[in-house]
Amino acid sequence: MQARADFDAFVAARSSALLRTAYLLTRDHALAEDLLQTALTKAWFAWRRIDGDPEPYVRRILVNTYASWWRRRWNGEHATDELPEPTGSASSTGAERSDARHDLWTALGRLPRRQRAVVVLRYFEDLTEAETARVLDCSVGNVKSQCSRALAKLRIDPALAPEEDRA
Repeated sequence: MQARADFDAFVAARSSALLRTAYLLTRDHALAEDLLQTALTKAWFAWRRIDGDPEPYVRRILVNTYASWWRRRWNGEHATDELPEPTGSASSTGAERSDARHDLWTALGRLPRRQRAVVVLRYFEDLTEAETARVLDCSVGNVKSQCSRALAKLRIDPALAPEEDRA
């Protein structure tokens, strides 16, 4: 009975942070919720075996489940340069920030799953290289090389190129 109470308390306290990680990995709210639910289900069955802080263990389940999912991302919709209707009275700075977020989002979506997982864990979740390696169950060197490759791809991604270079 205590294990259930501990699990319930963990879910209540950490599910929003884990959902954010799932969303950054999947780039889709519904898939992120499915991913988190799947990871929490797997964690529940292993709950009695978890020693210490359960979050790194659950985060590892989350990332590994994401990496092994058989589902393909649907590519039916594509962003265009022209909006279907005028934007109205949106401020240019707000629109520019939104465009920059969209561009980063697009560029992250082009990365392979493992590289995207490394970038999300290192820069969005602010984990160290060693913590990222533990979550991904790989060496620190592998995290460094995946991160280096990902950043190199992001540097040359056309979505992140300065406006004057895009024309």
